[in-house]
Amino acid sequence: DPRAPQPFGMLHGPQPPNPFLQQGHAPSFGQQGYGAGYDPAAQQPISETSRRAIDEDITRFGDELRDLDLDVVGRELDEATQADYTQALDAYDGAKQQLSRARSNADVRTIAEIMEGGRYSVACVRARVNGRPVPERRPPCFFDPAHGVSVADVSWAPPGGAPRQVPACAADASRIRTGHDPSIRMVYAGPQGAMVPYWDHRDYAPLAQGYYGRFGGDPALRSITNGALMIGGFALLMGLLDD
Repeated sequence: DPRAPQPFGMLHGPQPPNPFLQQGHAPSFGQQGYGAGYDPAAQQPISETSRRAIDEDITRFGDELRDLDLDVVGRELDEATQADYTQALDAYDGAKQQLSRARSNADVRTIAEIMEGGRYSVACVRARVNGRPVPERRPPCFFDPAHGVSVADVSWAPPGGAPRQVPACAADASRIRTGHDPSIRMVYAGPQGAMVPYWDHRDYAPLAQGYYGRFGGDPALRSITNGALMIGGFALLMGLLDD
C-alpha cells in the first residue's frame, strides 16, 4: 500500500516475535462484555465499506506512530516505556497483517481490538516520557474511536436527543466544555451519499464492536446504549437491541 507509513522503531533493536503476527492469534478481550455471543453476523464477508474504514484507521495509527517516534527520539527509555513502545509497534504490524488476510466481520473486529490496545500503548508511552501517570484503560473516544483513549466522560446530546455521559478524548472533551461541537466521525451512507455519524452506518458494526467490546461494563457506554432513542445507532452497532 503506497499510503502506508514507512517502518518505525528507530529507538529499539531486535525484539521478541510479534504476538499479533502469529497465525490465528486474536486478542482475547473481545470475548468479554459485549463480545460474548452478541454478533451472529461475525462470519459474514467483509463489506467494502468496513474494509476501507479499517484500512484508513490503520493508516491513521501509522501516522500517530511516526509522530511518536519524533516525540521520543533522543530520549532514554526505561524498560516499561520501551515495552509499551514495542507493543504499539507490534499492534500496527499485527493490524496490517490481519487486514491482508481478513475475510469476515470477525476479522475486522479483531483488527479494531488490536488497534485499541495499540493506541493505549501509545498513550502510555507519551505519559511515561513526560513524567505523567500511566493513563487509566478507558474506552476509546465515542465520537471517533480513532481519536484514541478517552480521558473523561462528558455530557453530550445529539440534535433532538437527551444528554448522556459519553467517553471523550481530550480534544473533544475540551470542545464540548467550551460550547463547541465534538469532531464526530462522519461517513457516507445511502445512494445519495449523505453523511451520517459512523454509529448510524451498519457496516461500522465490526469496528465499533472491536474498539468498545472489552468495555461492556463501562457506565458511560451502558448509558449510551440504554438510551437507545438518543443514540440508537450505537446500540444497534453493538448488538444490544433485538430489533
